[in-house]
Amino acid sequence: MKGALPVEIISILVIGTVLLLLLMMNKKQIQKASERLSVYWFRLAFAFLVLFAMNVAGGFIGIYVPINIASGLLLAVLGIPGFAALCAFAVFL
Repeated sequence: MKGALPVEIISILVIGTVLLLLLMMNKKQIQKASERLSVYWFRLAFAFLVLFAMNVAGGFIGIYVPINIASGLLLAVLGIPGFAALCAFAVFL
């Protein structure tokens, strides 16, 4: 495609922008941002563990719970209401 940026250039621009933002932040802001990011990643990993357990437990009674990024993000962001929504989707759809 003519005029489209290749993936390499876009990735270099994104990495450069992130590095510039990190240089502009002080130590306390970087610690706070990395703490929030680590909490989010833990929630996402725990969400996939819960999805796997739901899939195994649901397999015994014939309910299929998909393990994909959308359901993982739903469970990680919403928590208990996301769990209820996934159970409702699995039962009613």
